[in-house]
Amino acid sequence: MGRAFEVRKNAMAKTAAAKTKVNSKYGKEIYVVAKNGGADPDANLSLRRLIDKAKKDQVPAHVIDKAIEKAAGGAGEDYSAARYEGYGPGNCMVIVDCLTDNPNRTIKDVRLPFTKTDSKIGNPGCVAHMFDHLAILGFEGDDDEEVLEALMMADVDVTDVEVEDGKVSVFAPHTEYFKAKTALTEAFADINFDVDEITFVPQTHIEITDEDDIANFEKFMNMLEDCDDVQNVYHNAIVNN
Repeated sequence: MGRAFEVRKNAMAKTAAAKTKVNSKYGKEIYVVAKNGGADPDANLSLRRLIDKAKKDQVPAHVIDKAIEKAAGGAGEDYSAARYEGYGPGNCMVIVDCLTDNPNRTIKDVRLPFTKTDSKIGNPGCVAHMFDHLAILGFEGDDDEEVLEALMMADVDVTDVEVEDGKVSVFAPHTEYFKAKTALTEAFADINFDVDEITFVPQTHIEITDEDDIANFEKFMNMLEDCDDVQNVYHNAIVNN
């Protein structure tokens, strides 16, 4: 099973939570990005990317607009990014990204799922080196050479281009996201991205087959999803029920 499939599967899993929670997380992230980089999407490329992603995940326009207006007005909370790493059920590797206005509360909330599932939260960097921080763009197609040529002509630093089941997946360093997307949009007029994100892709995967580990993994993920400060969870687990 190809890496492109795993990325698409994990991307879908990240947005499978209740819609209100998804909207809340997007609202918080849009607010932070707009407050730190400016409320104009044309000038703040990170904000533009986030708005596009929110729209694709069907976040209502009023949620997006409210977050931007709040940031432009200078009011609201002061959130900071926090990242926690460790080993989850079945010894899978886990990265948990948060936005918090109270780090003491957040570390307590994140530590609890590890504790309750016999997992281990680790020191910063303990597993991140086993993930690649990549921009991923996926769309319909079957000619990887044509895609690679377009990217190389635009001087994009490409990590990999894969074709699987009529889908092209482009992998590039996260710093090349906008350059890669612009090159593809200009080269292929009717392109429609069904995967469009910056994410952590594991270099290796681990299969979880033990029933107790599977139950603990599901509990672990559900508990993290219930944490208000958790924005994204990345892992290298493949669960075989």
